[in-house]
Amino acid sequence: MKKKLTSEQAEELLKILKTRFEKNMHRHKNLDWEKIQSKLQKNPDKLWSLNEMEETEGEPDVVGYDKKADEYFFFDCSPESPKRRSLCYDYPAWESRKANKPESNAVDKASEMGIELLTEEQYRQLQELGKFDLKTSSWVKTPVLIRELGGAIFCDRRYNTVFTYHNGADSYYAARGFRGCLKV
Repeated sequence: MKKKLTSEQAEELLKILKTRFEKNMHRHKNLDWEKIQSKLQKNPDKLWSLNEMEETEGEPDVVGYDKKADEYFFFDCSPESPKRRSLCYDYPAWESRKANKPESNAVDKASEMGIELLTEEQYRQLQELGKFDLKTSSWVKTPVLIRELGGAIFCDRRYNTVFTYHNGADSYYAARGFRGCLKV
């Protein structure tokens, strides 16, 4: 699979990202768009992944910077879970379904896009920047011990509170998707 955008696609995506960056300065105080854009232009595979996030209506935006690793963090910042829903948690859960299998699963879909599922901590960090998933929910990276027992966790925001819940990893719902993280 080709994981590189044409120069026109890259230019258009950078315009969208820059506009979103400028409209939401509260998400990334003290960060400089020019440095971020320069880093993106040097990493076409990351730009491709951001385009995948954008194509599924994730509205990716910069939410942080790790000075030690020299990495910017992009999260899906769409108000509701992006348009990658009705997915089991991972492949083993998908495979275990005997009937009514969904199209795919969140872990593999994220991997195909070159991103990772948000952790519960990252999800809570995102919720400090705004109010997300008021009507939907999002699978988050599940701790190994929970997954080994057949479960998976997801989060949402209700009653002005961020909740973490559990479900069988093979479950899927039209209102549950996943939010991704891309490090650049």
